[in-house]
Formats: sequence, structure tokens, C-alpha cells
Amino acid sequence: MPLNRAPEGLIPHADLTPYNTLRLPAEAEYLLSVYRTEQLKEALSWARREQLPVQVLGQGSNVVLAPEVPGLVIRIAIPGVDYQQRDESVIVRAGGGVIWSALVDDSLAKGYSGLENLSLIPGTVGAAPIQNIGAYGVELDQLVLRVETIDLEGQAHIFSAQQCGFRYRDSYFKSEWRGEHLVTAVTLKLSTHAKPVLSYAPLAAAFEGQQSPSAEAVAEQVKRIRRSKLPDPAELPNAGSFFKNPVVPESLFHQLQSEFADIPHWPAVDGIKLSAGWLLQQAGWKGRKEGPLGMHSEQALVLVHHGGANGHDIDAFSERLQQDVLHQFGVALEREPATVGRQNR
Repeated sequence: MPLNRAPEGLIPHADLTPYNTLRLPAEAEYLLSVYRTEQLKEALSWARREQLPVQVLGQGSNVVLAPEVPGLVIRIAIPGVDYQQRDESVIVRAGGGVIWSALVDDSLAKGYSGLENLSLIPGTVGAAPIQNIGAYGVELDQLVLRVETIDLEGQAHIFSAQQCGFRYRDSYFKSEWRGEHLVTAVTLKLSTHAKPVLSYAPLAAAFEGQQSPSAEAVAEQVKRIRRSKLPDPAELPNAGSFFKNPVVPESLFHQLQSEFADIPHWPAVDGIKLSAGWLLQQAGWKGRKEGPLGMHSEQALVLVHHGGANGHDIDAFSERLQQDVLHQFGVALEREPATVGRQNR
């Protein structure tokens, strides 16, 4: 295929191993890092002329890469963070390539509250609304004002939070509009006054007796909890929580509760939410290792890669876990990471 007027910085036959936190070996037909929206539009125009499919990567912290990724892989690296204070509210607009954890730390250092429960979540700002990231009682959709995107035709869009279809670990960008929009910036609403969310039991226990802990104190406690349970991808390759917490009908929950009185559960819109990690641990997967793959010794929800596996192996291994939990508990687990590329089966 001719490469007339190819974008500057385009890398053919690019190794994507450094660009995914599971450290899976993968090769992109073409790879391009983009730092400006105009550069992104030019890259998409080139991909259309060359009739190439487009995939997008941030930090690769929530994906399973296939051994081959055809077409153009775009790494969103658009920088920039802007704060505007309005009385007790703070409006922050961050580029899609900003590292999420860096944004959290920066906002806290400036005395702004809202993101503290979302400390240390890997990935970029651009990936955050796609997954509707959440942790320890806070979800991103509670803070989003606007999401800016460029579609595959190069057209710019601005979506309000209501237009994004946010759901638990989901959004229109991940499901109904999958692959149609590349997030270039996100605008959030923060506060100058700490409003601690301590609904997560370990957080509540850590601050028992304290009326209003600071946002910085909550962030430090969140980091401590995360580090105690979740391995650092730089030291042990992983993609964080590999399965969503399932929501089951109340009838199934009561059946399970009759057998497991201490089963963790929370009310949900469509039923009862269960802990995927607890189900996997009860099924015997916590700390279990099979060849190059396994589940973390401290958190059964985290699939870890010890080296030597590829995307096909991840799919086969995770399907075994799903079938095991379905067989033992009648509960279907849904993966969080998306598969990117073409599997060689």
C-alpha cells in the first residue's frame, strides 16, 4: 500500500510491547503518537485515504493486544491542563494524553477536591470516560462536565455528561459508539472544599472518628489500599481489575446468600452487585499460576502476566475463569479490558 503524504512520525511494523501494561507482544501495522488535534485530524484523513482501520491507545492499561494489530494505531498524547476557579467550584480541562494519576496529584496539590478516591488509577485522561473509571465509592461520571472528541471522519464533537451514556464501567464510547470517537479532552468539576466520600468500608474504618478528613489524607489512604492489593504493572504486568463486578437478579443472590452468608454485596439498579474478586477467590483462583499467567496472590481479580504469553493465551485463560465461576455460582463475569487487534488462532 502506498504511503504518499504519510503523517510525520509514522512508524511501520511497530512493536507495541512497551505500550500495554500486560506487556503482551504485539505488532502494529502502523503506529503514530499525536500531540495536537490538527495532527490527529491529518492522521485520520491519511488512514481514510489508505483505507486503514484505526485503533487508539493511551497507556494501554485496559486492553488485551492481539499479536497483530492491523491498520493505524494512534497513541493519544495530547497534553495540557487548565484550571478555572468559580467561587467554590473549579473547572479543569485536561488533554486526552495527560496521565490520569498525574492529574489527580496536581489537582490535590492545588487544593482542589473531587479526584482523591480515584488516585493511582492507571491510564490517560482520554481513556477515563470510555471506561467510566471508578474506585472506592466515586465514579468519573459524577465529576464530568464535557468530553471532547474527534470522530473517524475528522469532525470535532463536544458531549455533555448526560450524552455520554455513562454506566458502571461503561459508556457509549465503549459500547454503542465503540471505535467511532477519539477523546481529545475532558472537562471536570472539582471543589475548593473537601467533601470526603468514605462509603468504601476500609476508607471509613481508616477515618473513623474524624469528621472531615482532608482530600490529601483520603488520597494517601486510597494509595495505601491500592498498593496493598494491586501490583505495580511496571513490576508485574497486569491490566488492573480484569472482570467487572457482576450484577445479578435478587433471586440468584438469595440462593447464593443461603449458601454463603458472608457473600459481599451491594444494591444496584438492576439487582444486586457482587464482588467478582470474592467469587474468583472462592473458586480457588487467588494466587493460582498456570504457565505464564495467573491471578495475583493478594487480589484474585487481577490477572498477571509472568512473561511468555500473548493475547490468544489471555483470552483462553480468562474464558476458563469465566466458565469456572459460571459453573460454581451461576454468575457470568464480564471482562473489563477490550481486545485490540487480530488474534492468531
